[in-house]
Order: sequence, then structure tokens, then C-alpha cells
Amino acid sequence: MKKFTVGNPHEQLGAAATKRNSAHMLPVSDWLSDLPENTQLTDLIEVQFKQTRKGYFHNSQHLPLEKGVRVVVEATTGQDLGEVVLTGKLVELQMKKNKIDTSRYEVRNVIRIATEEDLKRAEQAHAREQETMIKARQLAKSLGLEMKIGDVEYQGDGTKAIFYYIADGRVDFRQLIKVYAETFRIRVEMKQIGARQEAGRIGGTGPCGRELCCSTWMINFSSVGTGAARIQNISPNPQKLAGMCAKLKCCLNYEVPVYEDASKLLPSRNIQLETKDATWYLFSTDPLAGKVTYSSDQHMAANLQTISVRRAQDIIAMNHRGEKPDTLEGTKAVTTEIGYQNTIVHEDVTRFDKKRNNNKRHEHRNRDNRERRDRNRGNNRQAQ
Repeated sequence: MKKFTVGNPHEQLGAAATKRNSAHMLPVSDWLSDLPENTQLTDLIEVQFKQTRKGYFHNSQHLPLEKGVRVVVEATTGQDLGEVVLTGKLVELQMKKNKIDTSRYEVRNVIRIATEEDLKRAEQAHAREQETMIKARQLAKSLGLEMKIGDVEYQGDGTKAIFYYIADGRVDFRQLIKVYAETFRIRVEMKQIGARQEAGRIGGTGPCGRELCCSTWMINFSSVGTGAARIQNISPNPQKLAGMCAKLKCCLNYEVPVYEDASKLLPSRNIQLETKDATWYLFSTDPLAGKVTYSSDQHMAANLQTISVRRAQDIIAMNHRGEKPDTLEGTKAVTTEIGYQNTIVHEDVTRFDKKRNNNKRHEHRNRDNRERRDRNRGNNRQAQ
């Protein structure tokens, strides 16, 4: 079967924008697919279309479907073509996770496995997306609408297109829909997306040097707050915390659970450490390293000393017993520093170069001696 690739309206934006195949953005592994009774439990399947758009369908004809198979499914009007990404029991769990109410959500049927003709028709339809998007932007601008067409997705049969737009407020696009329908001779559906979805559709490279997570593997966007940066002791610099979408970076949430678990072991900021020489106040923490820094002044950094979390807990326990250690650090362990040792004793990395230079020096000396002897012999012959 010919491999079908969904067309991309942002090919001019680089390699990051070309990876729009659903295989790059699968959040769930179909780990039950190899079980014989998996498809017997339910006939539901999950089908993914362009980007993150998904739908759930009944395999009422009991076709031999597995992940990666292209299928033609029923649409609101006409037919659409997508790729199977999940089958069996996991589909029900996925619908429950996405809070899909089956009483309101119309589950349509799979018509057939895509044929060569279906794939060719869909490929021709998706090839029109780039040209349609550019023209759609011009038409929206001519009508004076405060909106931006971010992407266009054609249905598999080419009879309908979804226009994804970005806008700050409410937009009255009733006239725009009429203009689109007359211009492109298709059914029109308008769908508003946010700045993060737009960045995921366009693609790009993040400050980490890798492709954007939202354009490679992420399909669900979780809310990101400044608390995620605060718990990781990241500087609250808006320029560094913001991503390509001008929102807080999604990667700020990745390590938050690790920091939360490590922060449970840290002493409270309301507890002061009492020693015989001073009273110490918590100044800063390093949860992953298990280090805490204390200051002798409550309102400013003064005489900062960094100790381990275990040492801080020991001092707190001593203070509860009415005891005070002499110093905050306590007895320092004797450590032996192991420095670099050269395994090639009394050797130099340029020793071969010196030998080569000496050989050249000897060659020049021998050549000078031969020339001197030849001149002396010539002078002796002339004297005779």
C-alpha cells in the first residue's frame, strides 16, 4: 500500500514544521494490541487526522484494523481519512480520560480501509492547504477582521475545510464564511486555537536546541504557572520563562514532581536554627542537592553558610531538646583531595617532535660537513 503523508501548510518554515505525521505525536502506546481478546471487548477505535485532531469511531464491520492503518470514516458531511492510533479497551479509557460523554458525542462508523484512490484524493486535497491559507488570510484582512488564519485542514474527500484562526476577542466571521465558501467552493468550519496550538502547528526550535515539544510529541497542553519556576529556584525573568508562543514554557512542568518530593525533606522557613554563636534564618534552598543556606540576619544576606538538610534537621532536633551546637557546620570531616596524576612520568607530549628536530639538526650538520670537505678538497687540488 502506498504510504500517505498529510500535507503541511508550513513547509517553508523548516524541518520542524514538516513532521506532521501522527506517528510523531502519539501520547499513548497501544500495549494491548497484540492480545486476541482486545478487539473483542469493544469495537471502538481512535483515529487521528492532521495534527492533534482525533475522533472515535465504531468498527462495526469488524475490519482487521491495527495501529498505523489508514481508514476512511464517516464525517459530518462526506467522508474523511485518518490513521488508526488506538484499538480495543484502551479507547474506552482514553475517552474517559478526555471526559467524552457518549450520550452527547456521536460515534460514527468506519467505512473501509483506505484504497489507493482514497489516498490519492486525500493527498490532492491536502496539497491545496498552503495556497488556501494564504488566500484566506488576504480575504480576512480585506474584511477588516482582527484575526489570523493559522492553519487550514482539508477533509479527506476535499469537500470541506477547517480554518484554524487566532484572535484576542470575539470575531463575527459570518460574512467571512460566505466569502470562503464562494471562493474555495467548499464547506467551511471555523475553529479558534490559542497561541500554544499555533506554535505547535508552525513548529520551530526552542532555546534548548531541540524541536518544540508541542510540534513533535505533545498533544495535550497543561496549565503552567509561575509556581513551577518558583519551586525550581528559576529566576523569574519573563524573557527566559516564555517560549516561542510567548506563554510560559511547557517544560517548566517536567521536573516539578521531582522538586516537590525533594522539597518535602527541607526544613520550614519559619524555623530558626539556634547555635551558641548566633541565630540563623533560612535564606535559600537547593532541593536536588539536599543543601540549605542560612543567614545570620533575617532580612538580608549576612554570613551565609550552606549545610546539608540532615545537618539542619539534627540542629532542629537539638534545639527542641534545649541544646545548642557550637557552630552551624559542626565538626568538619577530613577529606583528601585526589588531584590529577600524570601516568607518563618524566615524559612530554612533544618528545617525538624534539627527536624529529634533533634528526633534522644532525642532517643539516652532516650536510655542512660534507660541503666543507668538498671545498677543502677543491682548494687542495688547485694548490697542487
